[in-house]
Amino acid sequence: MLYRLRQRSQDEGGFTLIELLVVILIIGILAAIAIPSFLAQKGKAQDSSAKELARTAETTMETYATDNGGAYTGASLQVLHEYEPTIQTAAGNNNAYLSTVTPTATGYTVTATSTSETGGAAHTFSIKRESNGEIKRSCTPTKTGAEAGGCNAAGTW
Repeated sequence: MLYRLRQRSQDEGGFTLIELLVVILIIGILAAIAIPSFLAQKGKAQDSSAKELARTAETTMETYATDNGGAYTGASLQVLHEYEPTIQTAAGNNNAYLSTVTPTATGYTVTATSTSETGGAAHTFSIKRESNGEIKRSCTPTKTGAEAGGCNAAGTW
């Protein structure tokens, strides 16, 4: 019995070079498909973070107005950060940040910027409250597909 096991192990030579190359080629093809898909998902997550930050800033602006007799004047990046410490107001740590706050007596515009690891243009997401109370959302860039980051061709989100 021991002789048979020894004989069987000597007869098997392992994989050939061609078999190994085919396996490596298949793994390479799968990686070429998966990596761009992963990077697109990461960009979508960064843009979603910026959208959420814009919504948080919108809520914080409304809180500020409640404390100031319905007026939005006087609001700034620093004031919003004091009201809501989770609002990041400067670029850093590859996180989305609130880039501008433009208050008026009866409305405001808040703009959040997402990060871009690939060196491309960062996407911005804005929420504007008109004097009549209407809320408008705008964004850049106005591209299509995975590069749009949730920003449609009309420039809204």
